[in-house]
Amino acid sequence: MTKPSVSNPAPVCVPCRLAAIGAVVLVLAGGFAYTAGWLTPARLTAPRIINTFEAVAGKPHPGYRRNHAKGLCVAGYFDSNGNAAVLSHSVVFMLGRTPVTGRFAVPGGNPSAPDTSSPVRSMALLFQLQNGEQWRTGMNSTPVFAVHTPEQFYQQLLAAKPDATTGKPDQAKLKAFYAAHPETRPFQAWVKAHPPSSSLANAAYYSINAFRFTDSAGNSRAVRWTMVPETPYAPITDAQKDEKNFLQADLDQRLQAGPLRWHLILTVAEPGDPTDDATLQWPDDRRHIDAGTLVIDRTTSQEDGACRDVNFDPTILPAGIQPSNDPLLAARSAAYALSYQRRTREEALHPSIHQSQTSQTSQTSQTSQTNGART
Repeated sequence: MTKPSVSNPAPVCVPCRLAAIGAVVLVLAGGFAYTAGWLTPARLTAPRIINTFEAVAGKPHPGYRRNHAKGLCVAGYFDSNGNAAVLSHSVVFMLGRTPVTGRFAVPGGNPSAPDTSSPVRSMALLFQLQNGEQWRTGMNSTPVFAVHTPEQFYQQLLAAKPDATTGKPDQAKLKAFYAAHPETRPFQAWVKAHPPSSSLANAAYYSINAFRFTDSAGNSRAVRWTMVPETPYAPITDAQKDEKNFLQADLDQRLQAGPLRWHLILTVAEPGDPTDDATLQWPDDRRHIDAGTLVIDRTTSQEDGACRDVNFDPTILPAGIQPSNDPLLAARSAAYALSYQRRTREEALHPSIHQSQTSQTSQTSQTSQTNGART
């Protein structure tokens, strides 16, 4: 039987193959270089933002987040009532319970800053869905953000850098920044009209950015959300203004009496409502849906708690929820990732990095509770 003829393969061009491999490597390297900003030094990058956060903090704080460095871990669950299933097919909105790992914090890169260093509080949550997906969200106690682009945020950071002589921000530079950026006025007006809360438990927390919810039929809607507390709001007291660490002590004391609850309220946009500008609120008459109840029942130190190693990237979302066209979302994701990379590397190189801070936090909390019992 005659074997089928086989044509001789063309000779291999080794230099050509090496050149092709080299070209691929160069393209990949170029992509990484562009992303890091090496080829475009004037372009705003995550390293520039995080480096500026570190400069604003005044001195290195290895092992801590570059923003919202001061905080505490919390845990609990979310009880969905099923009402939000009309907006999103995500498992988190099915009737039932989802475990939650969370974190409360105040803005800034100093883990030892006084609680009064900012009028803003933050709540970050990780919902561990039963199908293995996660929903991560980082919220602030203001419904709007000061700026609506990453470039404006970077300029705001530069204006807040501490003066080399005083160690504090130059108020003239901050005033000049706000004067040059009228988009900051809604944020300034809201903060002026709403004194900081006296507790982490009686503050509402807002997604600020818009997201896209998709239902089981494929319909997509823009949504923002708010965690609305069952605990009545009360403004910060004069006595608290003189305390450095009252927020954690207050939360621990409240939890001794029982779990704390917030309602997840979804706000649905109408056509024309801005989804790419976090400085603008939507009108109050928009549709609101109570999606269920967040229950927080315990706290732990951020130095050794479950939230310590979580990157609360707001673009880590389950099926049924997607990022909107808000440019701050991509910038937050990139900056959070770099902050996480740096602090976890510092922890790996120096395993005992948090031990002294844990001891200081425990002593401060005990002192705050004692002072609170005396007043």
